[in-house]
Amino acid sequence: MSSQPTSPSNAPRYLFLFLLGLVIGVIGLVMVLRAVEGRKTWQDRFPEAAMHVMEAHVQELRVTAAANRCNATDVLPHLQTLRYLANDPELAFPELRDDARFTKHAGELRATLDGLLATPPLGCPGVEAASKQIGVACKACHQDFRG
Repeated sequence: MSSQPTSPSNAPRYLFLFLLGLVIGVIGLVMVLRAVEGRKTWQDRFPEAAMHVMEAHVQELRVTAAANRCNATDVLPHLQTLRYLANDPELAFPELRDDARFTKHAGELRATLDGLLATPPLGCPGVEAASKQIGVACKACHQDFRG
């Protein structure tokens, strides 16, 4: 009986081509996503950025209370920044500017922060209560508009 020589398998070539195609596809996808992201304007980024900055200041109030650093010099800068940012929801979300519920929520947030700045929280329990008040004001709007 004569033995026929077996031809080498093409599996390594196919695997190489598959991996090469996968790498090229990933690179192409990243390039497309970066191009889409690069076309965004400040108006596209502003709503999310404003909410992130507000969230950071509320978290800092909570951290301040947890660390027992509740002096006015530790708390007031965050409350002042939150109050300044509370002027921006209508600018950040122009499509909601004419919605009565949205303007009511934005006004309530401003009123909450105005009250906290008029009589700043004293001591850490006051700071914790203030951060909860701000959280309630934010949550009311988020329940109606974020889903």
